[in-house]
Amino acid sequence: MKVCIYQTDPVLLDVKTNLEGTIDKIEAAKVNGADLVVFPELSLTGYFVRERYHQAALRMDAPEIRQLARATRGTAAVVGFIEESPAMNFYNSALVAVDGDILFACRKLNLPNYGVFEERKIFASGKHVRVFKLKGLTIAPFICNDLWHPSLPYLGITQKADVFITMFNSSRGSMGNEFSNIESWNIINRFYSRVFGVYNLCANRVGCEVFEDLRSSDDCPSDPVSAAVDDDPFRFWGGSEVINPFGQAIISAALFDPDTIYADISRQIIRKKRIALPYLRNDDPYFTHRELGRILYGKKHPE
Repeated sequence: MKVCIYQTDPVLLDVKTNLEGTIDKIEAAKVNGADLVVFPELSLTGYFVRERYHQAALRMDAPEIRQLARATRGTAAVVGFIEESPAMNFYNSALVAVDGDILFACRKLNLPNYGVFEERKIFASGKHVRVFKLKGLTIAPFICNDLWHPSLPYLGITQKADVFITMFNSSRGSMGNEFSNIESWNIINRFYSRVFGVYNLCANRVGCEVFEDLRSSDDCPSDPVSAAVDDDPFRFWGGSEVINPFGQAIISAALFDPDTIYADISRQIIRKKRIALPYLRNDDPYFTHRELGRILYGKKHPE
């Protein structure tokens, strides 16, 4: 299966412009034979939407969503957006559309609410870890902070996931001087591939957003490496990757610049890894279920 990752620089809160660019990119990926096209978290809206989040939200029956789904005829795409539910809850979501059909919206489950992150103030949390089938592979999409909670990737594995999609918006220095987002994501992306024997399609964005206002390219520091981490704007670093089941990068995108990467992923490589290093051979989710019952509810089980 041929996959494509677009490392984009969305315009904050400009759904129309971002949607047009997304559709153009899907069409270009189809011309290049991509079976699956992946975009970063919130690629239709940008990240620091703050109190204006509702202005950029789309319901699943919105014309924009239907237009996006139609663009996937002949391929599949996973696209980050703000979803408004019929009950008027708002979610950091990813649309999953295959061959013109909307399958579901993957809703982010663990919303950060510390430092510069204010997601829990504006978004509701998802309730499910979802998977979908494509070209004989089972694919589990995750959004950013969900990968920092190991129980969630494990729930993808219990549904026989062969491929993870990791969509995120990570900016250099947003966690302060003591912590490197680039190093941490490098570790996380490889860890899950290596332990679970899955491909990991990792899509991060690039560009600058000012925390208090709209993005302006004039505000971007000319030297992203030496930019002070406590200053606005926040520069998203990119570095999107395709990681194979052995935890090795097949291809990596540029740092700090928009980029497009393609890779072929193979079920045979997944099989090879799981034969050589069968970490999950004796995994028992029923044991996990029993232990959670004991820990959470004090349920006793026979010795």
